[in-house]
Parts: sequence; structure tokens; C-alpha cells
Amino acid sequence: MTDGTAPSSVYLFAGGGTGGHIYPALAIIEQLRAIDPSAHCELLVSDRPNDRAILEPLDIPFAPLPAKPFGSRPKAILRFIPSWGPSVRQTRETIRQLKQSHDRVVVVAMGGFVAAPAARAGHCEKCRVVLINLDAVPGKANELIARKAHAIYSACDIAGHPAWTRVPPIVRASTIKHIEHPEARARFDLDPNTNTLLITGGSTGAQSLNRFLAAFVRAHPDALQGWQIIHQTGKQIADTEIDDLRTIYRDAGINAWVEHYIDDMGAAYAAADLGIGRCGAGTVAECWGAQLPSMFFPYPYHKDEHQLHNAKPLLRIEGAIACTDQVDPASNLRAYADILADLLTNPQRRDRMRSALESLGEPDGAFRIAQALVNTQ
Repeated sequence: MTDGTAPSSVYLFAGGGTGGHIYPALAIIEQLRAIDPSAHCELLVSDRPNDRAILEPLDIPFAPLPAKPFGSRPKAILRFIPSWGPSVRQTRETIRQLKQSHDRVVVVAMGGFVAAPAARAGHCEKCRVVLINLDAVPGKANELIARKAHAIYSACDIAGHPAWTRVPPIVRASTIKHIEHPEARARFDLDPNTNTLLITGGSTGAQSLNRFLAAFVRAHPDALQGWQIIHQTGKQIADTEIDDLRTIYRDAGINAWVEHYIDDMGAAYAAADLGIGRCGAGTVAECWGAQLPSMFFPYPYHKDEHQLHNAKPLLRIEGAIACTDQVDPASNLRAYADILADLLTNPQRRDRMRSALESLGEPDGAFRIAQALVNTQ
């Protein structure tokens, strides 16, 4: 226990597997530190390399749990069952250690398979457990955590859960940078005064989008006249494929920055005039905050289509367009080439989309949650 007059708090965030669970946690941590500089924050994430790659450059302590996703297939069940107990025990030990030097430990469950055993451990250690629901259709883990959570904040309206506290989207302030197009584009060695298309499939990328763009450039190079590209491919493609994509852009006369991963997403959004990507909760929040007209391709293998539901606030006001990912590049080209070409060549349409996004207001969910965490003892 500390000797200070005010109780010292530790906020133990649990969530990982994709950037979609980690980046909202970072957004809340960013606001916690601004509100209460004495607040100590740590993260429990998955053992996937992507989580480590995101967090290693930062000054936030983190540790991987052996947690694995639950699934109905035998192999998934066999991975999940032996990972649950060790994940709960590791989290309990972490909490006990943190209690030795702090008055209070709050477990902030960011949803998903890492958060579920951590929330269980929090209850066992008599901690306050707060659930942050990010997707419009809660997953099994979130439904489980919600049964005993002391507080629940949701970035989406959830049917059947009117008691969940609704907050605006959760996005890092550092991601929504108020810098001018020219400065942002210069950070990617692009022309400061040329329209810029941003392509990203999230922190892990989206191979079907990479291939759709390659097919589009080959078939419709004229549509990209007067444009340049920032393209995050994701880490699952080989360097040779990235080189092929760079060659396609170069042969079409398009100036392009193409890499596995974008370290400075704030600059990428500030540079962009149009976006193409998935619509995980984090991406939707970032496009909302950056007021970026977007063409969304929801992940095609989610049975509950929660990415499509995530995007609905933007779709309803026509600030974004949703396309069913056909996976096959030729099929995507037939279905969506005309739509993309129109977005690229119709500045009035993009202006209308941007104006619609401006009407949504600030995505300040991270600030509101941080404020509630600090104010609730």
C-alpha cells in the first residue's frame, strides 16, 4: 500500500489477438494518463507476434497470456481447454503482485479470448472488473464477461442490453492528428499536393484487398490519375508479393508507399482523401474521427457479420460504403470496380461523404471511459 493521501490505482487491461482489441486499450490509457498522471497501466495480451509488435515500441508494461480462442471444432476446443487455467492463474498472480504496491487494481476487459480468463481472475481476486464492448454484435467472451462485470461500456448500441452504458467510438487522440495534408503526406515521401488513397486491412492486413487493388490498377489505371497511395499490406504476405505490388503501381505511373505495417496511423489518416479497408470497430472509429470517406469490405468469414454492423452508423449517413468481399480478385473487380472508380473521380461525392461524417461529432469514448474509471472507486 502507498503512503499518499489519495489511493493509487492500477488499470490492468486485458485483450489481444488483433490490434482491434489493443488499440482501443491504448486510447483509454492515453486518456487515463492525461487525467491522472499517477495512474499505472499494464496490458495482458495474447502470445501472437502481432501483439508484441504493436506494444514493444511503447512504454507500457505488457505480458502475454497463453489464452486461445474458443471454437466449436475439436482442434479449437483442444487448444482452448488447456489454456484457460494457466491464463487465469497467471492473471491472478499478476494482480497479487500489483496489489503489493498499489491500493486498487481494476481489470479492464477489452473483449475477446484474452479478456475472458483475465476477467475471471479479477473476480477471484475481488477486483473491480469493467467490460469494454467494441463490436456491434458481442462475441461469446463478452457475453460471458458481462454476466458479472461491475460496469459495461459499449461503443455500439446493443439489442437486448439496454443497461450497457453507450459511449462514442474509442479512438486514440494520437491517431486523429490535426495536421495538414501536405505535412502528413511528406512523412510517407509522397507529393504534398496530390490526392491520397489509404488502403489497410487492419493490423494484420487483408490479402483479398491487396489482390483486389492490384487487379483494379491493372484494369483501370486511368481512374487513379492524380492519385497516390499509402498501402498497408499486412504481415501475412511475402516480401516478393509486396515487391510485385510496388511494381504494379510503378508500371501504372502511381506514386505509392507500400509496406507491411504503418507505424504512424495518425499521419496516414491525415494524409488520406479516401480509404479502403475492413471495418473492425477500431477502423470504423478512426475513419469517424478522421472524417475519412471510406469503402469498407467487412471480413467475409464472420457468421454474425459484426464488422458490417460496426459500420452501420457511417453507412446510415452515407459517410461510407460497404461491399461484400468476394475474396476472389476477379469477382471483386467485377462487382466494385465502377464504385471505386466513381469515388476516385467524383470529388463532389467525397465531399458529401466527408460532410456527413463531420455531423457525427467527436469520437471521445476513450475520454469518457477513462473519466469513469478514475471517478469510480
